[in-house]
Amino acid sequence: MSLFRKLFGSKSDKSEETIKSEERSKYMPEIKLPIDERFTINFKANGGKFLYCENLDEIYDSLNNIIIENAWQDSLALIIDNNLKDRFKDFGLNLANKAQDAAFFLTTCEHLIGDDGSLLISSNQIAEKKLKELPDHFVVFATTSQIVENIGEGLRGIKSKNKKKIPTNITTIKHFKPEKTVEEKDFMSYGSSSKNLYLLLLEDL
Repeated sequence: MSLFRKLFGSKSDKSEETIKSEERSKYMPEIKLPIDERFTINFKANGGKFLYCENLDEIYDSLNNIIIENAWQDSLALIIDNNLKDRFKDFGLNLANKAQDAAFFLTTCEHLIGDDGSLLISSNQIAEKKLKELPDHFVVFATTSQIVENIGEGLRGIKSKNKKKIPTNITTIKHFKPEKTVEEKDFMSYGSSSKNLYLLLLEDL
């Protein structure tokens, strides 16, 4: 059973009882949290805003609420992914031709990384643009099946899914607080910039 169904109130049977940490011996190894729970904890710790949705209607409702919350009703949205344009074509978004004209960037991602709560993206989502060239506000549409353990697993997933042509410009977004100072960078996040990020996560497992 998905953690998200348990956390966000979907009707389902009760999950199996878990061992309480205080009942475990201090000499026993730590219980590793499920991957979806680790992603959720780490993503929120990074400053991301998380909206779990069980169907596309909830996705559309959540996006509408985000737009109202930020007063983007009369603003332009940037969408690079043509498949995403088709998915939201009836939503009524005003699309920008240039990144600098957009109030926010609506995009997908390659994978959600459980170990650090980051998002793995590539040229499939952002073409050859650098993160700093994109709007400060991101709204990311993803599914629970895109959650993987770590960056290595995510890279293997990209390679497996794109056998004919591996996408370029692969990077991670990890810092979702514009005011946060990035003290450490790995090779995957080098040159990245902080973004105010909303995640619309659709249950598909």
